[in-house]
Amino acid sequence: MNQRSLMSPTASDTVTNWLNDFEAALAARDPDRAAQLFAPGSFWRDLVAFTWNITTVENRDGVRDLVAATTADASNFRVADGEEPEEADGVTTAYFTFETAAGRGSGLLRLTAEGAFTLLTTLDELKGHEETRPKGVEHGARKDRVTWTERRAAELEDPHPYVVVIGGGQGGIALGARLRRLGVDHVVLDRHERPGDQWRSRYKSLCLHDPVWYDHLPYLPFPENWPVFAPKDKIGDWLEMYTRVMEVNYWGSSTAKTASWDDVRKEWTVTVDRAGEERVLRPKQLVFALGVSGKPNVPVIPGQDVFAGEQHHSSAHPGPDAYRNSKVVVIGSNNSAFDICGALWEAGADVTMVQRSSTHIVRSDSLMNLALGDLYSERAVAAGVTTHKADTIFASLPYRFLPTVQIPVYEAIAEHDKEFYARLEKSGFRHDWGDDGSGLFLKYLRRGSGYYIDVGAADLVADGEVPVAQGQVVELTEHSVKLDTGQELPADVVVYATGYGSMNGLAADIVGQPMADKVGKVWGLGSDTAKDPGPWEGEERNMWKPTQQEGLWFHGGNLHQSRYYSLYLALQLKARLEGIPTPVHALQEVHHTS
Repeated sequence: MNQRSLMSPTASDTVTNWLNDFEAALAARDPDRAAQLFAPGSFWRDLVAFTWNITTVENRDGVRDLVAATTADASNFRVADGEEPEEADGVTTAYFTFETAAGRGSGLLRLTAEGAFTLLTTLDELKGHEETRPKGVEHGARKDRVTWTERRAAELEDPHPYVVVIGGGQGGIALGARLRRLGVDHVVLDRHERPGDQWRSRYKSLCLHDPVWYDHLPYLPFPENWPVFAPKDKIGDWLEMYTRVMEVNYWGSSTAKTASWDDVRKEWTVTVDRAGEERVLRPKQLVFALGVSGKPNVPVIPGQDVFAGEQHHSSAHPGPDAYRNSKVVVIGSNNSAFDICGALWEAGADVTMVQRSSTHIVRSDSLMNLALGDLYSERAVAAGVTTHKADTIFASLPYRFLPTVQIPVYEAIAEHDKEFYARLEKSGFRHDWGDDGSGLFLKYLRRGSGYYIDVGAADLVADGEVPVAQGQVVELTEHSVKLDTGQELPADVVVYATGYGSMNGLAADIVGQPMADKVGKVWGLGSDTAKDPGPWEGEERNMWKPTQQEGLWFHGGNLHQSRYYSLYLALQLKARLEGIPTPVHALQEVHHTS
């Protein structure tokens, strides 16, 4: 007996044994055997590889059902090259790779003495359809040569898209870049003239509240001199450059008016107003890429027709310069409201914020250092945590388990910034940490609202420079805003920083309300918390995955989500283009229509 056989198995040995056992259980099509490899209270999150869906199953019963229902023919499981498994506090963490009949994948495993605690599996590429570098030119002499410029002009002027993407912000552009690399004909439609105009047209103080390491787009990361928090116009310029460099087929000044599905031909008819000219496109796949939100929520309030001043939604706010020395009432207390109030205060306006419900605030520096720093920061990069690795770690945390991870983070933030929160509370501002104390990310994932990443304006509220009025707006008079508390606020300008509706509200304007209802509510986890009604979904509703309407998809989110999930949506679309079988496991159910 050699010395090694007398030693305890290494972390690598333990992981390799588990992967071999898991592969054997899958090969034998033995759901019970596979389920026993998981711990009680475990999670398996699959991104397209096994389910042709984005889904999470829980506990051994969930694993058993997934294995019984899918036939991915997965094999060749092995520890990823250069990634030695690590053991800490009784949990062994390992990156691994594998293959399926359709493609190649990777994942992350957390293994305990009772079995796998979390398993992430992702499809990374399709066999025979890998992303490759194009040659670019055809060498040799030939008559009637078509130049790159001529080819691009023809593609843009007379496209025959397999995919039409409605929405040309960061989500639509990122998906367009993925589709280009996979050789999928596409057109990205946007009502703005130029890529990036979505950002340029917003109020001038707008900037990214997430740090640069969190916000890279696919294939082309921001350069080393890029600011940690990018101003809106700089983001606009980047998106325009990116669209050109990545050869995204982008139609500006183009609005999708209607889209109808032909269930016999299995295609859409999309009518587009392109700079005043009607064009008709007939794609097989239609993607709404409209961010997290949809239509602006503009409240209907008695007296709006008699108010003598200016009133507009935050999405149409031009910036503070026109309102110097004006009395401005901003209705709302989330990101846009704070940004707008801060800019108005700087410009010399007399601004008051109306808070209708409590808001979660986290300071940007604290968010970076205590919440994001281990994954998306300069120190993370120095520690070898690439953007892809950070994305993998983040994706491997099941949404059900995420509050357990996040609550201690926000408890630490509360202690770190206790003086700030004391001042905020003293000012009369109503602050919360989410329904269960889990803070910013869960509020974003559950409802997409109810928070502010503080880049300075919260101090204006805490110090009383921007007063806060509590209550619901019940009436506008000729020169004031009345609240249900009896308070009356003089106003020359009213800004409705009142958020947005679900994305399927915008979709309904194009595909019709019956089809939008067939698909159901977009976004949210079913956490049964404020603005996120149950039942539990396990994943974001209808995002990046098949819906109840064949050929209809939703894509978007913040820059991080646009980058990460655009790959999995693009692979699903490419597979359908190539006729690869895509049996969907656990198709999204519809519990809410708005």
